[in-house]
Amino acid sequence: QVQLGEAGGGSLQSGGSLRLSCAASGYSGRTYCMGWFRQAPGKERDAVAAISSRGIITYAAWAKGRFTISQDNANNTLYLQMNLLKPDDTAMYYCAARGPADYCSGAMLARQYNFWGQGTQVTVSS
Repeated sequence: QVQLGEAGGGSLQSGGSLRLSCAASGYSGRTYCMGWFRQAPGKERDAVAAISSRGIITYAAWAKGRFTISQDNANNTLYLQMNLLKPDDTAMYYCAARGPADYCSGAMLARQYNFWGQGTQVTVSS
């Protein structure tokens, strides 16, 4: 069973940076695609960025230029570097995995993922 665990959230002021990490286990040598999502209170869970099994990265339009997704395949860890944070970035951030599959695209819809972490809270104050 795939398990995901996020870390790195916190409270900070506008303009600051955070790096989130997501440790994955249970892959058993099979291929999964991963992504980062976020959900603010009263809002839907939206995609931030995703990586395909071929390493192709997709970002939400609003995340381009400020957020960077990366992964360390050797250690099954996914990262999200977040810069120039704004109060609107305040949300619970989740990593997600989909698969296993021989190939999977960088999906940007929550319903396309079948494994989720518990989330890490990011709070940005003005």
